[in-house]
Amino acid sequence: MLTDFHVHLRPDGEDCSPARYFTPANAERYREAAAERGIELLGVAEHVYRFQQALRVWDHPFWQRYAHDDLDAYCEFVREETDLKLGIEADFIVGAEDRMANLLEEREWDYVVGSIHFLKGGGFVDTDEWGVWESGADPEKVWRRYFETLGEAARSGMFDIMSHPDLVKVWGERRPRPDGDLRRFYDLAMDGIADSDVAIEVSTAGLRKPVGEIYPAPAFLEMCLEAGRPVALSSDAHVPEDLGHRYEEAVELLRSMGVTEIADFERRQRRMVPLA
Repeated sequence: MLTDFHVHLRPDGEDCSPARYFTPANAERYREAAAERGIELLGVAEHVYRFQQALRVWDHPFWQRYAHDDLDAYCEFVREETDLKLGIEADFIVGAEDRMANLLEEREWDYVVGSIHFLKGGGFVDTDEWGVWESGADPEKVWRRYFETLGEAARSGMFDIMSHPDLVKVWGERRPRPDGDLRRFYDLAMDGIADSDVAIEVSTAGLRKPVGEIYPAPAFLEMCLEAGRPVALSSDAHVPEDLGHRYEEAVELLRSMGVTEIADFERRQRRMVPLA
């Protein structure tokens, strides 16, 4: 089988309202695209910061700008008007772990996708505004802080999937990258990942970004597999056309590393299914 669980029903713009995108017709566009690409298991995971309830967790100006929608209305729409699995992409915010955990536990998800977009005391990893790189940050410090936070997120137990796990590389040559063997940074996350029950996302989204690479890097993925972590396959699509983007490359990578099964989820229970 092929899966795609890290999927958004709308782009990231401020004007992408639920009335326009949370409709059965729009969901059917994704279902049709999945069928064309041989993706049998499909779910959505909207950004938590798009919902008003998320401001109880964190009231950063970026979240205040986007948090207009109702989280329960989103859950009701997916459950009652689509046949998609219900997920959420939730940020790991250092210092707000209990508040985020409470928000997630109040609802019945099929899975929760965990992301590191923001570094404590630093800024956002993958946006220009409030960006971690804007003040000429030392790449050694940024990468160290990122992977330490990733390990904390995995160990927290809040997430079923850790998404785009080396997102810090997203800018490619547009931002500085540490010299030498990057496995010294991956090691910082591995204790938390190895102690967790989280699945590691293999995402083709990086192929659409400046870095032009699958997340995570093969060396990091190999370490996760050696630690016994299962794989979840996703594309982080925000439009139907990106669903399953360049999956043939991801499948080839996984097979080259001996992966024959990928993770499926229902009501936060994981099962493994054969990789197509």
